[in-house]
Amino acid sequence: MSKSKEKKLEEFEEKVIDLNSLSKKELIQKAKKFSKQYCVGDGKGFKLKDYETKASFDLGDEGKPLVKQTLEIGVEALATMQDVLYAQDKWSLLLVFQAMDAAGKDGAIKHVMSGVNPQGCQVFSFKAPSSEDLDHDFLWRCQKHLPERGRIGIFNRSYYEEVLVVRVHEQILKNQKLPEELITKKIWEERFEDIRNFEKYLNRNGTIVVKFFLNVSKKEQKERFIERVDNPDKNWKFSASDAKERGYWNDYMHAYEELIKNTSTKKSPWYVIPADNKSYARIAIASAIITALDELDLEYPTVSDEKRAELQSIKKELLDEKD
Repeated sequence: MSKSKEKKLEEFEEKVIDLNSLSKKELIQKAKKFSKQYCVGDGKGFKLKDYETKASFDLGDEGKPLVKQTLEIGVEALATMQDVLYAQDKWSLLLVFQAMDAAGKDGAIKHVMSGVNPQGCQVFSFKAPSSEDLDHDFLWRCQKHLPERGRIGIFNRSYYEEVLVVRVHEQILKNQKLPEELITKKIWEERFEDIRNFEKYLNRNGTIVVKFFLNVSKKEQKERFIERVDNPDKNWKFSASDAKERGYWNDYMHAYEELIKNTSTKKSPWYVIPADNKSYARIAIASAIITALDELDLEYPTVSDEKRAELQSIKKELLDEKD
């Protein structure tokens, strides 16, 4: 190992030790500061080229244990906050994940949410719409799976596919049973408006929406595709359609830029996460979720004096029981 690499590892190890010594409040502040650099907020003037696909640091294989430990600290904090969200039963959080194939959505969801109580988390994946879906408006199939109060809902792909794959392949739009007079040059702007209004409606009803675009490079996607072909255990993850969609890379990047620019707001922001390094991406995602939960000012439900007296009475009865 080179001296510079060794020095980086030592510096990062010191940071991990520092994280372990922080109070919950201090850890949340760290998470906020870290995730802020990837938060788009108001999308006006957004340019995808301004966001890197590579992490600001890469410790290589030697640093994996330290990076894993950092994520575990974040996951533990997230699990604690989710427990309060569930107990309070007032707010809900919707996490939307969008990305090109092999960007790491599934792995991010698996690792970041690993410490969350399954009772308080719901995950839904959206593939091509069914015939029933196409007999409704484009938001319908996702609306059915919105999280209940007190829960975190996760959409692995979402209604945003309607301004992504449908925009890149406009033939899909023509097959969606829409009246022809509604398919105009303004349809994408209209759908952006519908999405903004939908997310504003959710926010006003206690569902906070946080959206993640895992920003993987074309080069990294190629390497991951090859790995899926070479590794028999990953063959199931790869199909000819994945490679075919790669041929529309520039069209997809344009579509992502347009949708983030038009649908990122301060209350329902997009986070553009550098996804070439999976471990780093997961830490950034966990930090953003911690930030969103902290802004809800969560606390456990308070118990009235009458309820406390009742509990003490029950406790006394239990203590007085003869075994």
